[in-house]
Amino acid sequence: MPTELQDAFDAYERALATDDIEALDDAFAPGEETLRGDSNGLLVGHDAISAFRSARGGITPRVLDRVESRRLADDCWLIVATSRYDGGGTGLQTQVWQLVEGRWQITAAHVTGRTPSFDKAVWRTVGDPLYQGAFDGPLLGLRVAVKDVFAVRGYRIGAGNPTWLRDAARERQHAPAVLDLLKAGASVRGLARTDELAYSIAGANPHYGTPANGAVAGALPGGSSSGPATAVATGQADVGLASDTAGSIRVPASYQGLWGLRTTHGLVPRQGMVPLAPSFDTVGWLTRDGETLDAVVTWCLEDDAPPLPARRLVPVEVLQLVDPATREAFEAWAGGTFEEVEVGPLDEWFEAFRVVQAAEAWRAHGTWVTAHPDAVGPGVRERFAIASEVTAADEASARTEVERLATVIRNIVADAVLVLPTTPGPAPARTASAAELDQVRAATLRMTALAGIGGLPALTFPVLTYPSTLGPAPVGVCLVGPRGSDLSLVRHALGGLT
Repeated sequence: MPTELQDAFDAYERALATDDIEALDDAFAPGEETLRGDSNGLLVGHDAISAFRSARGGITPRVLDRVESRRLADDCWLIVATSRYDGGGTGLQTQVWQLVEGRWQITAAHVTGRTPSFDKAVWRTVGDPLYQGAFDGPLLGLRVAVKDVFAVRGYRIGAGNPTWLRDAARERQHAPAVLDLLKAGASVRGLARTDELAYSIAGANPHYGTPANGAVAGALPGGSSSGPATAVATGQADVGLASDTAGSIRVPASYQGLWGLRTTHGLVPRQGMVPLAPSFDTVGWLTRDGETLDAVVTWCLEDDAPPLPARRLVPVEVLQLVDPATREAFEAWAGGTFEEVEVGPLDEWFEAFRVVQAAEAWRAHGTWVTAHPDAVGPGVRERFAIASEVTAADEASARTEVERLATVIRNIVADAVLVLPTTPGPAPARTASAAELDQVRAATLRMTALAGIGGLPALTFPVLTYPSTLGPAPVGVCLVGPRGSDLSLVRHALGGLT
């Protein structure tokens, strides 16, 4: 290859070894046509590639053991190199280098890293399977990723925190929600990661890393059911058994293009599940398609789905809150066929939900957090600090408001189904600032609180596409129905909302 290209390639390798972000950025051609792909997806444009790299944290030490080059044109060369990692395993990188304004720069790259035994950011432990289900049943062959807040016999619950895991006792029996799936023929693939104590919706875990977003490279996966969601989205499992308090199923499902059902509060037993806020905690499932979710829900719930009310209502306050592009995509999909309804200021919903959730979270885990002040990451630590300041009077006042709002939302869905975007927009980038994530969290909780306060079932399914800076990104549409209408919601969505 040309000497100048060899020098540029060598400089790029040195920058990789030292995680020299500035030099790595400079090696990739500027503009929106530069490409970089790996097992997590495709990044398009120099800015998206740069954002990914700044959050990656360097590469595993390795050495190149073979480099092949081919001339595609005088100003364009293909370089393919293999490498060996210090800890074992091999990788491969393919790059297109072009002469851009007198300098050799990468215009396209694909990286194949070494195959891990399993992704520790997604799984706490995994088997083939970890637990075999019945050898017959309607869910035969389905692999389940169990969120690490449920009891699985013989294993400890980790709840997304290594200190919690260290102190936990081995479970003597499966949680009913786990056992139910095993009886139907599904098998437990493994225990999947969760945000710490399920008290987050971003999907980032400071102890174990952040699972990849299976739909959008470089984006957050959504939490707190991040592990099950990513396992399902990337094909490592077929069903995610998860919990939803303030959106922990709905948010990752929206971010990763999945079907997700938060069940009617109290409908599915919560025994053997680490609580967060029992007044709102629910059990539910994540799948890649509606047919699989229908099979799971048909087995786990009584198959006597009542007909849904005929009216379809869109909360105007939610449309005013979501990103403009999300609203545009939602309205184009809805086609003006739904009525609008006012549910009242969403700040009131959020505040009532937040205070009761915080009070119950502190009651459930305050003693443990106090005894282990440095065991949790900064985001969850801050939430528990705020929760510790909720007084009995604050909680009583908020509960009165929750009861009032629950009556409001239940009356609305008595003869209608709410239809709304699941989240304000697509998954934020992994490089989003704390301030940006706080803003997204606040907007999201104002939307998810409607079903949470009402104790209502909420189904999200992939419908919308958002033109994010990381590429086309999914945003779910959410259906909220009367209590007990869980299975009807799934079949309604499968039928195209007809």
